[in-house]
Amino acid sequence: MKKIFFSLTMCVAISGVPFGSVEAQNPIIGDQFTADPTARVFNNKVYLYPSHDIPAPEAYERKDWFCMEDYHVFSSENLVDWLDHGVILSQEQVPWGKADAYSMWAPDCVERNGRYYFYYPNAPREGRGFAIGVATADAPEGPFAPEAEPIKGVMGIDPCVLVDGNDAYIYWSGMGIRGARLKGNMKEIDGEAVQMEGLPDGFKEGPFVFQRKGWYYLTFPWVRGKKTEENNPTETLAYAMSKSPLGPWQFKGIIMAEHANGCWTNHHSIVEYKGQWLLFYHHNDYSPRFDKNRSACIDRLFFNADGTIQEVKPTMRGVGTMPATHRIDIDRYSAASCPVGGDIIASYNDSLAPFRGWHATIPAKASLRYNDVDFSSLQKGAYVVAKVRAAANTGFAIKTAKGKRLALLGVTVTGEGRQRRDMTNQWMTVTAPLALLPQGTDDLYIENDGAVAVSIDWLQFKNRPQYFSVVNSGVAPSQPDNDGFLRRWNVLEPIAQDIRSNVVFTDTWLRKTFAEALAQLPKQPKKKWHTLDAEGYNLKLFHVAEQWGKQLYGNLFWVETVVDSPEELSGVRLAAGSNGASMWWLNDDEVLLLSGDRRMVRDDGVSGRLMLRKGRNVLRCAVINGPGMSDMCARFVDEKGNPITNLTIQ
Repeated sequence: MKKIFFSLTMCVAISGVPFGSVEAQNPIIGDQFTADPTARVFNNKVYLYPSHDIPAPEAYERKDWFCMEDYHVFSSENLVDWLDHGVILSQEQVPWGKADAYSMWAPDCVERNGRYYFYYPNAPREGRGFAIGVATADAPEGPFAPEAEPIKGVMGIDPCVLVDGNDAYIYWSGMGIRGARLKGNMKEIDGEAVQMEGLPDGFKEGPFVFQRKGWYYLTFPWVRGKKTEENNPTETLAYAMSKSPLGPWQFKGIIMAEHANGCWTNHHSIVEYKGQWLLFYHHNDYSPRFDKNRSACIDRLFFNADGTIQEVKPTMRGVGTMPATHRIDIDRYSAASCPVGGDIIASYNDSLAPFRGWHATIPAKASLRYNDVDFSSLQKGAYVVAKVRAAANTGFAIKTAKGKRLALLGVTVTGEGRQRRDMTNQWMTVTAPLALLPQGTDDLYIENDGAVAVSIDWLQFKNRPQYFSVVNSGVAPSQPDNDGFLRRWNVLEPIAQDIRSNVVFTDTWLRKTFAEALAQLPKQPKKKWHTLDAEGYNLKLFHVAEQWGKQLYGNLFWVETVVDSPEELSGVRLAAGSNGASMWWLNDDEVLLLSGDRRMVRDDGVSGRLMLRKGRNVLRCAVINGPGMSDMCARFVDEKGNPITNLTIQ
């Protein structure tokens, strides 16, 4: 992986509130709220079990409080693409739960002996407070079947289960943080619950326990300050360590500080995946005015040599290698470099609909970096497209970490004549070809060298459609398609022509030009023939030249194919079309001339009656064009105009 690291001036604000950015785009789920994210690794994938915040329904009295009615599960192999497996449990399905409590708070899921155990809190039908239930399944995505009763002796919220060899322990919050050993059936506690000792004073909830190198880590949201009339402290993520799964614990400090925007809660999980430790947590990115609707985020987590945890700074970029062919939300950038007095601002596309995401506004002479983009799927001829806006004509460059320019995209707000349009500060889509094809994984840089700010919503790298494929030796013969179009052609590399205008394409001029070109064919030793299969009914010669790195306009193409007929066919006709002018020969006899400045239309010209020999027939074509795209198609039809399809194309 190619990468460079250097110091950049950090200058970022979201809706006026600073948000640190050092290095999956956060939030990782963009179509619903996903709070309290518990991540687990099953079958070489990360499975995410969050709670599901929803807007309070009319019947729910606490419009200012948490409202959760069901659980979804998501999975990912690359931490970028997340698959929603749908609802795995809803409040109506819990036999012992209150069906309209909207209290399905933070859950957990573990695997033991091939069985998956999903632990969740809910308000019981009888009594007050919370109980914790368990549902089981044969697969991490369910379907889960809930037990008839909650776990006896466990009253509280936010269950977490640690599988430690042959033992298992459950932890939860309620009057502090408590824990107990689980029996082998994973549905009952073995003995009495115990209070976790050694933790700091102050409100604590949401325990998550894991083991690493002989240490047990008890991590938890913690309010470290005291509430006053002037101050309402919010949650940090904190942790303690022990050599025993039930403590006593030694408090070590903070994993993540309070959210800068005042979001009251945080809730988390910590897992190791593919050699990297990850912190899953939540923030109210998609609900800036109401912090009871949260969204899951991920950032990398690192340990010191003594096992203590380094504090994690929340980022917009998050983790995961982003495929270049995905839409890249540039507003989730990793770092920024700005001139004095300028800031890169990440703003909501629609402040009333935050799920529509953000855009980044880059001042003049500023730049940003987006880490870890995988370019390996790009092919020759790839291009980039971006959604942008600006107040005046400008442009911006896309570069790699090594400073190589991939593309220069222009934003045209006004122009002259047909190009004139009133697009001031209106979103538009711009494209540009890639000047070079990047390799592997690299960092992406956006540099605004213009005189005005430019806003970018997203950009995406795309491969051009495969208009044809190269046919290697030994490949089976081809058949006409259902409409009779011949799709296998031998194509000579284009011969450059000096043609200023296609008005010269008269019958006389074309016959003279094609005759001279035909006579020169033996003198074209450096030109190679290639056998190609068109992907559609027509062969786009313009893209053939592009793929071969030849000039795109002002070309003459020689094209031919060998047609085997199972019998002698008389009275057939050649129906052809071309972009630019063309001439067609069958078995060395001229049969069709398409003169003038033409556009590619199927069956644009039809020959007189012809005879296809039994066995081998050679169809040859010359296509010429000046300042335009080259294209051609052909098929044989019978007396009634029906396509002839029982042919073999060598």
